[in-house]
Amino acid sequence: MSRTRPEPSRRAFVATGLGAGVLLVAQAAPSHSQNRSSKMEATIRTGSDVTTLVNVFTVEPDNQQKLVQLLKEGTETFFSKQPGFISSSVHASKEGRRAINYSQWASAGDIENFRRDPRFAPYIRSLAALSKAETILCEVVE
Repeated sequence: MSRTRPEPSRRAFVATGLGAGVLLVAQAAPSHSQNRSSKMEATIRTGSDVTTLVNVFTVEPDNQQKLVQLLKEGTETFFSKQPGFISSSVHASKEGRRAINYSQWASAGDIENFRRDPRFAPYIRSLAALSKAETILCEVVE
């Protein structure tokens, strides 16, 4: 009798390192909804009008937890209160050198609007002090 593999957890994230071909396995922190009444999972499906923003941060292992905490605090205090925010998940690579923020927004315009908010620049400087970031605007195609 053959065994089937269980489906991966919705909270596990597997990605290839961009440009480096490095395999990452990361655990996600719970997502948050805009109304903050409950934690929620991101909904990933084709054909939706959701705009996905993926930020991949490269960090020294000693700073990974600081970065993850800063990303979680940014979601709590700033992003979740912005118009168009849907959800956000923070992922920490098990090898300690990367963190990924996967957020969903109603539109690309909503992303541009929060970037113009005067509170955004100091937050980005805090992230840059700990890491190097790559930002990718995405849509689900499969």
